[in-house]
Amino acid sequence: MEISSDISAEIKQLIEQAIVNSQVEVLCGGNRHYTLTVTSNTFDGLSQVKQHQLVYAAIKDLMAGNDAPIHAIDQMHIKTS
Repeated sequence: MEISSDISAEIKQLIEQAIVNSQVEVLCGGNRHYTLTVTSNTFDGLSQVKQHQLVYAAIKDLMAGNDAPIHAIDQMHIKTS
């Protein structure tokens, strides 16, 4: 398994643990860049900023430091279920 696949699986797991009833799709765009689609009823009534903050809070440790496994989230798609 490639490192990017391992990181994609870890991103998915962390978000699904942090956000109740979420379903997560992670696409690796290469060079530590990712696109996320997160679906959860937890997002109902929240501003887009708050929705994104919840997702970033779940993966913040993977984005910390110069050699972090995630360099950027290029796109984040939020859906309510």
